[in-house]
Amino acid sequence: MRWGLALTGIVTGAVAAVVDIGNRRELFVDHELIESLDGVSLRLHQPRNAGPAFQFDKPWEGKFSASVTVLDDDGLYRMYYRGLPRANGESEAVTCYAESLDGVNWVKPNLGLFEIEGTMDNNVVIAVNEHARGFSPFIDTRPGVPASERYKAIAGVETKGLLAFVSIDGIRWKPWGEGYIFTEGMFDSHNVVFWSEHEGAYVCYFRTWTEAGFNGFRTISRTTSPDMLNWSKPVAMSFGDTPMEHLYTNGTYPYYRAPHIYVGLAKRFLPEKAALSVKQTQALTKDPERGYDSSDAILMTTRGGDRYDRTFMEAFIRPGDTAADWVARDNTPALGLVPAMNGRELYIYRMSHYAQDTSHLSRHVLRVDGFVSVHAPYGGGELLTKPFRFSGNQLVLNFESSAASELRVELQDVNGAPIDGFSAADCELIFGNEIDGEVRWTGDRDLSELVGQEVRMRIEMKDADLYSFQFR
Repeated sequence: MRWGLALTGIVTGAVAAVVDIGNRRELFVDHELIESLDGVSLRLHQPRNAGPAFQFDKPWEGKFSASVTVLDDDGLYRMYYRGLPRANGESEAVTCYAESLDGVNWVKPNLGLFEIEGTMDNNVVIAVNEHARGFSPFIDTRPGVPASERYKAIAGVETKGLLAFVSIDGIRWKPWGEGYIFTEGMFDSHNVVFWSEHEGAYVCYFRTWTEAGFNGFRTISRTTSPDMLNWSKPVAMSFGDTPMEHLYTNGTYPYYRAPHIYVGLAKRFLPEKAALSVKQTQALTKDPERGYDSSDAILMTTRGGDRYDRTFMEAFIRPGDTAADWVARDNTPALGLVPAMNGRELYIYRMSHYAQDTSHLSRHVLRVDGFVSVHAPYGGGELLTKPFRFSGNQLVLNFESSAASELRVELQDVNGAPIDGFSAADCELIFGNEIDGEVRWTGDRDLSELVGQEVRMRIEMKDADLYSFQFR
């Protein structure tokens, strides 16, 4: 159907499973709640590059710094990353720390924990050791976790396994457990662990290969644990009906506004394919052995289980507009997203100019929930959801429109009939640019009367983008 035609309820022949969404926020990064799209489509949005966040300019950091993790710790942004001044010098690797109150201005504190390069005035939290290259911390939100174990981390060594670390303050770390906590993988990447309230378990996403040894495609597997010490048999992640690609990192972490959805900002690696010649690459890196390949960043999501959704094969973050942005093994996204102070945007960080003297971390800016939208052209169209149940008495939308735009929301019963008082005709006109714009129907009908009922939602749209919705 198109705008200007009568839009009526749609009755489907099959009975769809009813999803209980409660009061959680739902994003349109997959088709989990979408029954049909008529005249509208899913559109991938790319963040804008806001420039360097900081340079890796300390003697113990250098142009091979990598494995960046950023955490929002109740308004204090903590960042951890590998410092590595020289190629093939993993024995020199250290774990560095920076912090920020706004995600824009970062400070590298002089912690005085270790003597590095002849000085105690440094930001190193783990001194030289063979496990520092893949240090991956998280804030443990599992109910009942002692304060002394609030901060945890993993680090691994290729074929050997993952070690666990614990900290009371996110600065002073010590080993946790005895030996490797998990050994069934390759681990030559930035591996990830977090506590999932959604699954009620610790979840680990880690590097594997599709063939034995280091052969085939670089890919991802996952395992779960009730205590971070005893792990389930690993399962290789699938990607639906999409071609296999080398995924150098997985970047999978619960999205902070909808933690039942794990957003994976992965580094896509293309070996033996590069925009630059070997001569150009080696001139930029001053390294006669620098490889011939390229990388960009992709978006994928999962709601748990062994499948990633790859609705979009296109790049989420393209390399950039200078030759320095196209050097081998560049453009690795950091693990973790943090909210901007304005409440309307979020920050994504990415390695830039890897292996070059100008190596730095760049900051990218995206609208909150703005990974993917349901996009309606001027001609209009509609979105119909699958049946669901909700809780709360208010519906809010994250949307953006033109002045000529029109949005209206209709709630239907499971058979597609408009619910009395909640039809599109009863809905007050919606347009503008809101992160949590309330939907109202004539007479201020109270949504609480529909709590627990099976409903569908039909949204008429014209010249607009819809990013998320929430009943609350």
